[in-house]
Amino acid sequence: MNMQAKHSADAKTAEEGIAIQQEQAKFDSKAATEAAMSNTLLTPRFYTTDFDELDAIDVSPVRADWDALIAEMEADPNKGHFKKNEDWDHVDWDGMDPALKKEFIDFLISSCTAEFSGCVLYKEMKRRGNNRDITQLFQLMARDEARHAGFINDALREAGVAVNLGFLTQKKKYTYFRPKFIYYATYLSEKIGYARYITIFRHLEQHPEHRFHPIFKWFHEWCNDEFRHGEAFALLMKTDPKLTSGRNVWWIKFFLTAVYATMYVRDHQRPAFHEALGVDPDWYGHEVFTKTSALTKQIFPITLDIENPRWAAGLKRLQKANADLAQAKAEKGLGARLRSLGAQARAAAAFAGLYMIPAKKHDVPASTRLEPAY
Repeated sequence: MNMQAKHSADAKTAEEGIAIQQEQAKFDSKAATEAAMSNTLLTPRFYTTDFDELDAIDVSPVRADWDALIAEMEADPNKGHFKKNEDWDHVDWDGMDPALKKEFIDFLISSCTAEFSGCVLYKEMKRRGNNRDITQLFQLMARDEARHAGFINDALREAGVAVNLGFLTQKKKYTYFRPKFIYYATYLSEKIGYARYITIFRHLEQHPEHRFHPIFKWFHEWCNDEFRHGEAFALLMKTDPKLTSGRNVWWIKFFLTAVYATMYVRDHQRPAFHEALGVDPDWYGHEVFTKTSALTKQIFPITLDIENPRWAAGLKRLQKANADLAQAKAEKGLGARLRSLGAQARAAAAFAGLYMIPAKKHDVPASTRLEPAY
């Protein structure tokens, strides 16, 4: 007799994990769900794509690496990991500094939305595809992302809030991306997610006094899921050399710049959160960019020149313009409207300046596969 899992950490499929979360939806908060529903340049989005084009992928050119990765994911090393145990310390939400509480909840809601965004996209590909190689991969990745989102929601419920993931699936706006843009964006999302989580995890290993919430103890296994997902997208891109050559290199540079810049601006919106971690956002950003750049050499023929003085200066201009834009949008009147337009123009100019910094070129290795090394 098949026993149904009682926790999303034990779910074998994304559907089972989502069903478990739906059972708990009556505890979810309207405010958290509304925050997850928002669509801005800095918030996670839900994506849809040309699923027939995805379904036509032939992984024969990377068969050996593909089969090894699928076998690793099927072994399911993190089954049962994403749930509370004796290592989950008590969290004094009522006694937490109000600024930190606000920013940390925002961090958790954003992370939950991003994880669930991947789950929705991967689950839809599994549902609509017929190519066994592709549907198998996306089923496995959807399983992992459902567990991650469910675990974050468990943490949020302790604070009296949570995201209604079922409502999010039905009501959040979907953005269409061509498959190659899905590859670039999602590959970078998974690899930079690994770099972010492992950097925080290693920092807190050395400075446990800054571990103000137990969820950070789970980041090591978590980031390894992100790493494997990134490896899958690297192999998908490896099946078609055109995706990483010619004009597409300009698209790669665009997505690298956009992902790095978005992370920098978003992290600087959470000063209390990073202070509590004992982390300087500028140091953290550079550390994550350095790790991500090293990882993306496996498939991308360029990396951004993050050591160029124009890079740090451009990020600071972008962050200032974004802060001014947020302030202007919070005000009313013609003056606020003009300040908003000015801030948008400055943000666009700052991003263009970052994009125009010459990239660093390198030869892509014959073998794409990497193992976590940080």
